[in-house]
Amino acid sequence: MRPDTPADHVDHIAEAERLERTAGLYPEDAEHLLLQAAAHLELADARDRATTLYDSLLSPSASHPPENPTLVRALKAANLWEYGHEAEARAIIDGVRGTAPADAAPWVIVAEALEAHDELDQAHETFTQALTRLLGAMPEATQTPDATPEAEAPADPPYPTHPLLFGRHRVRRLLGAEHDAWDGLADRVHRSRAAASGRAPVPLDELHDPKRVWALGSENPEDLRAEIARLQSELGSYREALSRPFPVAVLHWPSTELTELLAAYPDLTSEYPSHEAHLATIESSLRELSTSGTPNLGIVTGTVPSYEAFAASEGASPDDPLLLPQYATTLAARGRAEGWPPERGDGCWCGSDTRYAECHGADLP
Repeated sequence: MRPDTPADHVDHIAEAERLERTAGLYPEDAEHLLLQAAAHLELADARDRATTLYDSLLSPSASHPPENPTLVRALKAANLWEYGHEAEARAIIDGVRGTAPADAAPWVIVAEALEAHDELDQAHETFTQALTRLLGAMPEATQTPDATPEAEAPADPPYPTHPLLFGRHRVRRLLGAEHDAWDGLADRVHRSRAAASGRAPVPLDELHDPKRVWALGSENPEDLRAEIARLQSELGSYREALSRPFPVAVLHWPSTELTELLAAYPDLTSEYPSHEAHLATIESSLRELSTSGTPNLGIVTGTVPSYEAFAASEGASPDDPLLLPQYATTLAARGRAEGWPPERGDGCWCGSDTRYAECHGADLP
């Protein structure tokens, strides 16, 4: 929803005025268009004009009342505080919290507005109130081997709630609070998202280290240079990983993952009639590729969360069979492939406890 193009690359005022004109022509889309226009005005530091747009959407005389007035109020509050109207902003934020909206976006906006103005206790209270409203009471926690509390619930929370989990974790680090179950859940979600994108996850504790957070907001050039150097080092490692040659890869689903995949997306049953047939197809496909002279063959192992994240990034439906080879290629490009065939004496690629020569490679010379 919020454009992020810097003002020196876009004439945000002109873009806002274009969007306002378009909203006049298409009143049924006015809410989306005017929120975009207000965001451009904020980026151009024309915050009073942005407030006027928010007010026009909230006006009782608006021809098309907004579908999500609480979101509009939250955006208005965050904008007001940025140009000196703190008291009014606080009053609106209290009102947003009082309505206890059922969607995450208003909560994220008002909590981050409080955090941005160093109201850390209020921000923490807002993040916690939001998660309690959207996820229910904090689950019981168990201790992981690294002594980080993890939420017992195995299912990932809804994607829109992720910024609430991450924001609460960040604020609690700034406050010096001990980890609780939701902090553990935030870390697990963060690691899962990093794995889905093929990146080595930077722990949330490191990302939200108060020294690092303060360095990013520091006006001291030395602090900023140190943080930029660290980010450049991370980027160099990531580029190096992407530059490695990757194999022609075939996608492998472990039994439990395939069961979960087909339960969620039964249209894929035609691709995978059974797990045994799936494993046989992998081996036969790789042998055919090898016989044809294709070099650098490999196998990538899929997981349902990773596949769903990939589908979302591509704007595609996970039940589209055409997405499967793209997913395999992407995993291979991220260095996730295991070479085929396994080395002599190694275990079989299928995950059994049997050597390859005695399992799927039994009939090879």
